[in-house]
Amino acid sequence: MTKLNNNLKQSVLKLTTPLSAVTIVLAIATLLVGNVKAQDNGKFKLMTLPYSTDALEPVISKKTIELHHSKHLNGYVNNLNRLIVGTKFENADLETIVKKSKGAIFNNAGQILNHNLYFTQFTSQSEGRPNGKLLKAIENTWGSFENFQKEFEKAGATVFGSGWVWLAADKKGNLKITQEANGSNPITKGLKPILGIDVWEHAYYLDYQNRRAEHLKEVWKII
Repeated sequence: MTKLNNNLKQSVLKLTTPLSAVTIVLAIATLLVGNVKAQDNGKFKLMTLPYSTDALEPVISKKTIELHHSKHLNGYVNNLNRLIVGTKFENADLETIVKKSKGAIFNNAGQILNHNLYFTQFTSQSEGRPNGKLLKAIENTWGSFENFQKEFEKAGATVFGSGWVWLAADKKGNLKITQEANGSNPITKGLKPILGIDVWEHAYYLDYQNRRAEHLKEVWKII
């Protein structure tokens, strides 16, 4: 369900104890979050996309990916680097900043975290659904994967204004769908993010105009 870069794949392969699919996904999310630290010069950097900008067409167009990544996400990175200078967050990792900051620092840090997870979860080789124990966990929670999809899409479509819809898990591995306003993330509620879809208009408007619900239905094809 999630496409991983080679470093994350190797990290997962090093896990030696038997783990459920949910636990593995949570470990991956932790690796993604934990790897987002300030660089040696104290600055965050724009993540590199793990695919070409046209790889997700026609679900998400090349133009949308280019603008979303190189303009919007890059803007958040530049803003955060500027805002944290001289603050207690100057050398903090991204998760700490998101959990402990407020205002403009929180907004930009949250959006970097959200987008780094968002862009990493997509693939052009999607099967459209998970399998194994993760699928079982979803079925145990919502009755079927199709029911989960409907609830997830409904939650995404009804986020008021700009924000995100997430599949997340608590410390016991219980799955939840959360709506997050603006740049917030489930980690602010003590949850681990598993799957997140951006419902800010810049994520879909060039391709779907005001049809957010249609975008949410199509996006399963690249997860």
